[in-house]
Amino acid sequence: MKIAIANDHGGYELKVHLVNYLKEKGYEVVDLGTDSNHSVDYPLFGYKLGKEIATNKYDFGIAICGTGIGISIAANKVKGIRAALIYDEKTAILAKQHNNANIIALGGRTQTNREAEKLVDTFINSEFELRHQHRLDLLEKMGGE
Repeated sequence: MKIAIANDHGGYELKVHLVNYLKEKGYEVVDLGTDSNHSVDYPLFGYKLGKEIATNKYDFGIAICGTGIGISIAANKVKGIRAALIYDEKTAILAKQHNNANIIALGGRTQTNREAEKLVDTFINSEFELRHQHRLDLLEKMGGE
């Protein structure tokens, strides 16, 4: 499985942890985020991740900023991206089952390393339910760049 990950300064420490965690589990991880906790602009990193995920070279992406909100908004500016903020086990499951999210967003300031590990694992182990495909088709027709 190939995963792209991007972050701003608010998500730097969690990103470093998740990159190591995912690599230890045998996943290929491509780091598109900032390499320090010095202030940067989350829209640039969210959009960059969205563009990369839209190439279909990755199984999914992980976006991390302070809350996960801003970076997910930026990623969703890219056509074909379905970035979902996940904050508990239920949202991690439903992001995949109902929305077939191709990016999950986490908060570096709102989730512990262990919580984030559990959310990522839950998302990976969930499956899309095809009965929701017509809704995704509607979203795709709605536009974007």
